[in-house]
Amino acid sequence: MPDLLAAFLTTLLSMASIFRLSFQVPRQFSRWHTLFQRPASQVRKFSRSNSTLLDSTEKLEEETLSWYSPDSFYPVKIGEVFKSRYQVIGKLGYGGYSTVWLCRDLQQHAYVALKVFERNSAEGQRETEIYHHLNSLSFVDHAGVKLIRKALDSFQIPSAEGSFGCLVHPPLGISLYDFRTQLRAKVLPEKIVKLTLVHLLLALDYLHMEAGIVHTDIQEKNIMMAIEDTAILTNFEEEEKSCPSPRKVVGDQVIYTSRKLKKTKQYGRPTLCDFGQARLGFSTYCGDIQPYIYRAPEVLLRMPWNEKVDIWNVAVLTWDLFQQGHLFYARDSDKRSSDAHHLAEMVAIMGSPPREMIQNSVSATEFFDGEGNWKGAIEIPPISLEKLEGNLEGEPQRRFLQFLRKMLRWKPEERESASELLNDSWLRSP
Repeated sequence: MPDLLAAFLTTLLSMASIFRLSFQVPRQFSRWHTLFQRPASQVRKFSRSNSTLLDSTEKLEEETLSWYSPDSFYPVKIGEVFKSRYQVIGKLGYGGYSTVWLCRDLQQHAYVALKVFERNSAEGQRETEIYHHLNSLSFVDHAGVKLIRKALDSFQIPSAEGSFGCLVHPPLGISLYDFRTQLRAKVLPEKIVKLTLVHLLLALDYLHMEAGIVHTDIQEKNIMMAIEDTAILTNFEEEEKSCPSPRKVVGDQVIYTSRKLKKTKQYGRPTLCDFGQARLGFSTYCGDIQPYIYRAPEVLLRMPWNEKVDIWNVAVLTWDLFQQGHLFYARDSDKRSSDAHHLAEMVAIMGSPPREMIQNSVSATEFFDGEGNWKGAIEIPPISLEKLEGNLEGEPQRRFLQFLRKMLRWKPEERESASELLNDSWLRSP
């Protein structure tokens, strides 16, 4: 097994004790920590004299987003200090509604990640509210607590047209997507898939059963590895000082290129991140959610949904981790997203939906008759899980597909919970 896989596997196997640990420090000890804090660190100095200036007419990073506006993204500058505490060291990346920066917490003498949302971002407000809720929960003895990214602080950057929300997190390393795609095979070995899923299901069991949260956006890019080797953060800072990130300057605004963290052989635990699309409360919800090819049947059919959409996500994510290609492509001949093609693929994999489900969906009449039979404009593709699965044979394949079928169900209430899935025979097999 290549060094990269061996290192990750060793890390996951070493975390068996995660099932027995409690992870929150009793609050009565926090004041003693405050009393014995060291003086704040000095502000770092970053030179701009040897930085590479890029063509100001070319779109860079967040500017490539179709909805980007220079007024909507706060112009973070390397070296800037927020709250007299968090000094920006360099740019880690950007997302659909935020930029992410490595910072030095001058008070705690530690590295942190700063997520700066678009101005008046609904996703940013939702994510902040989710983290406030998670931080408000009383002591919980659940292994999943450790497998969800923490928010250490939150604050606002005011402006005349609104405010930019900010979240402070522990820094994390490579995403599961980046880890998988740098492998030659582009898929994970079975043992690593199983161990990764155990960690993910523990996190979901905590969110669903203890916290009352539906994530709705479970994908490889939202699962990141904790950092065990903090030398990669020190290295990041030293590189930014000696060789500043290339940037473009437009007026008083600077757009930086992201700097990647160095590779390491010390991978931490998989950690579930990004709660900008999450929902709070033990309830049912309505509306479009999820990356398109990960959408659950009830979302496609415009029906109410609950935490079981996350379970559907786990099944489709599992396929992406372990198989060549996606389980559902959901596109027409012009490569446009298509509900008809998506639902036709679901029928091929799961058979016809239950009649009562169709009768409760106004949107279903376009694709199904009153008995649940397909009447869509396209044909059902001649596929099945058995035909598509290409890594296993015999009994191991049967057990793997049985695991998937516990989640790939038309009716949400028939999908097993995260807790039930943790006892699956394929998942627990060596």
